[in-house]
Amino acid sequence: MAPSAFLTPPDRIQRDDVTVMQQTTVDDLPHIQALWPSFEKLVGLRGRKMYARVDLQLNAYTACTPLHADDDPGSLGLELGTLAGGWYLRGRLTGEPPGLYAQIPAGIDELRAAMPRDEARSLVEFYRRHDQVELWLPIRP
Repeated sequence: MAPSAFLTPPDRIQRDDVTVMQQTTVDDLPHIQALWPSFEKLVGLRGRKMYARVDLQLNAYTACTPLHADDDPGSLGLELGTLAGGWYLRGRLTGEPPGLYAQIPAGIDELRAAMPRDEARSLVEFYRRHDQVELWLPIRP
């Protein structure tokens, strides 16, 4: 058995829908690396939670942050979207960037091997802290 990407076993969580400001690119490393700095500059980091949705069918990667009352996504050139609620299998990665980010593909593969995915929803990356990323695999209840 291969070693786990996670320090603790994945757990199940349930989340509500969240309205977000978002920006989408192609799901490959060069596009993702180009997206994040510009997205963070547009929305600012102070008081923000940062997420990404990964749509495997569309090969799309979407950086997003929950909408605050005083946000104006249109003036920033961003779209409104929804971070879908429901049940997820959550795995937590820890480490220092950029090594932390290099663990994401193995973590997603491990979650996908553990349980069937709800194909109707996207995978989610929650950037909890600079040294912690949660990976959420959408699952059925």
